[in-house]
Amino acid sequence: MFFSRKYLFIFLALVSFGTVFFIYATLTDDDKQRADFEQKYHVFSLPIPDAVDFAGEKISLKDYDNKERFDRELLTNVYWQSQTLLLLKRANRYFSIIEKILSEQGIPADMKYVAMIESGFLNVVSPAGAAGFWQFLDKTGKQYGLIINEEVDQRYHLEKATLAACAYFKESYAEFKDWSLVSASYNMGIDGLRKQMQNQYGNNYFDLHLNAETSRYMFRVLAMKEIAEHPVRYGFYLSQSHLYNHIPTQKISIESSIVDLAKWSIDKGTNYKKMKLLNPWLKKNTLTLKEGETFEISLPLN
Repeated sequence: MFFSRKYLFIFLALVSFGTVFFIYATLTDDDKQRADFEQKYHVFSLPIPDAVDFAGEKISLKDYDNKERFDRELLTNVYWQSQTLLLLKRANRYFSIIEKILSEQGIPADMKYVAMIESGFLNVVSPAGAAGFWQFLDKTGKQYGLIINEEVDQRYHLEKATLAACAYFKESYAEFKDWSLVSASYNMGIDGLRKQMQNQYGNNYFDLHLNAETSRYMFRVLAMKEIAEHPVRYGFYLSQSHLYNHIPTQKISIESSIVDLAKWSIDKGTNYKKMKLLNPWLKKNTLTLKEGETFEISLPLN
């Protein structure tokens, strides 16, 4: 009796397995793929905190509009995994440089996220002609002390451009006394933001009805800060060895014109490509100095 029950159980198990195998074998490739997709592929919505902070200010996300605008930017950046991973890798190289200058200029460290969303830490040029990490227009860059001519464009000089951004932030903060408004003004201009505030009798970014780009702007900053400060919470695991590290350099003071930067680079023990990578602000193969003018060129540290 014991053996008969045992064999009956084995027989039924084999029949069951055979039936499942037969059914699976008769499914079309599309059916199999759909079954695997439904079992294995999951996309999750993300919990939204009740509040976040920016430059020492607590920003409530309980209001449905604030919550949904933040949700949009958080989802966009969490699920654009390749782009966000690159931003986090690049941030490891550039944040320390930017933070140091912001601190020296009395600007909150959180303003570094403006550079992150403006350019992705790339020396890109916008359709409107804004350039560099901080995306200065030609006229605005010159207004805040950057040298921009045929040979030199300091919008591509990280330290110089960051100092120019700090000068802008100080001017904007003197006007608005609020760092969220300062960030918004970086997108639409001080005059444009002031006009909207006057027209709407408002003094809080989160209560203003603004154009689509500026309405998203601060929430993009907040979303990237949230991800950068809590990467594992949003599924980003970065080994230390995978991050882009600071590049050791030496600075060479230039007090006279250089007629051939390629030859000059070789004479200094490097090459034109490496010199250009470290000095994207040099536009041509020549550097002409005016009387009393000096520059510093960064070269690899041997």
